[in-house]
Amino acid sequence: MPRTRPVIGVTLDSEPPGGYSRLPWYALRQNYFGALVEHGALPVALPHHAELAEAYLDELDGLLVTGGAFDVDPALYGGGPAHPTVTLKPGRTDFELAATRGALARDLPVLGICGGEQLLAVAFGGTLIQHIPDAVPGALAHEQPNPRTEPGHEVAIRAESLLGRIVGRTRMAVNSAHHQAVERPGDGAVVNAVAPDGVVEGVEHPGYRFALGVQWHPEYAVDPADPLIFRAFVEACRR
Repeated sequence: MPRTRPVIGVTLDSEPPGGYSRLPWYALRQNYFGALVEHGALPVALPHHAELAEAYLDELDGLLVTGGAFDVDPALYGGGPAHPTVTLKPGRTDFELAATRGALARDLPVLGICGGEQLLAVAFGGTLIQHIPDAVPGALAHEQPNPRTEPGHEVAIRAESLLGRIVGRTRMAVNSAHHQAVERPGDGAVVNAVAPDGVVEGVEHPGYRFALGVQWHPEYAVDPADPLIFRAFVEACRR
């Protein structure tokens, strides 16, 4: 029977033993799932098994790559030695990169959020800035001191971009929780949003049906346009 709700895979974060469990565990904030359900999707959580990425994709209509307090290994984009602030989760990155590349090869819609936007850029063949304070003179506090439920700064959006068409505006207020950023978006990919200090805040690739990344966390809906991103993503997954 035809699906009434598109099935969207959501990547999980992983944590070592401690806190919730004495054994390694997966975790993810509820608002990622809630934002998808609100717009008619059926979200499913994806454990980190890179060898199963293609099998997962066989069952999915779209892929959401989430954020987390870790970084993409610089070796994956020719970034040289890792900055002292870099934190790695190799098992998670291996799976997310395999799933993202597989989804792009199938032209499944992909939405990358925060670290997921950075990973999407790497999948496009792009590169990252390893630590914004060391690379961008006069940079904003991209690790905002105020709560994530509040905006940290604004971004300027390219009106002619996919993101611009989705939100219907050229400026948005966003929350900010990152110390890295996209340096180059990759072959054929384009930057769709920048912060006032010039830091890249969004990327997309017009060569795919829907391949969009934003550096902020629209699942918090700190700007009225944030839910429009999820709505457009879910609609793309219906086709």
